[in-house]
Amino acid sequence: MSPINFDIIEILVSLFMALWIMLPAYVPNSAAAIFGGGKPVDFGKYWGDGRRIFGEGKTWRGFFGGVFSGIFVGIILILISNYAGFEVHTLLSVVLLATGALVGDLIKSFFKRRLDKKRGEEWLIADQYDLVAGSLLLVFLFDPGWALEYITIPVLIWILIITPLLHRGANIIGYIIGVKEVPW
Repeated sequence: MSPINFDIIEILVSLFMALWIMLPAYVPNSAAAIFGGGKPVDFGKYWGDGRRIFGEGKTWRGFFGGVFSGIFVGIILILISNYAGFEVHTLLSVVLLATGALVGDLIKSFFKRRLDKKRGEEWLIADQYDLVAGSLLLVFLFDPGWALEYITIPVLIWILIITPLLHRGANIIGYIIGVKEVPW
């Protein structure tokens, strides 16, 4: 096999791994929009600057619905990979990725309120990478062995490339079906 073909295969494998690894983190944001509503995470409280802590759009039902959806998808991935004879995810990695995605979203929302950005207002880069930062931070903190084994430099590069594309696509679909007020 020529070196060029080997490189292409390696690139495609790292792309597949990036998608496989991040799927439990990608699902929660969309699921949170679907399950959202009800009591806000900040209970309607205001920060010292007179602005809401997170805002009306961050609800407990959305948070838990999103996290459980990410965990559910992760468990399906575990079952598929076990059947196929390769192991990537563990229950711990799935829980950390799913939870971290929405914790990252909450932290971003906190800072959006501090910058006086309105609910649904686009904040380039932060809107796309909050889930990546939160999910990867949690797995590197609480499951570093797993993170160092599976989140290689090529996989990380793919995560950084595909995340904004998937984020935009999911938001457009959410807007079209009526679960998001804006297509970003």
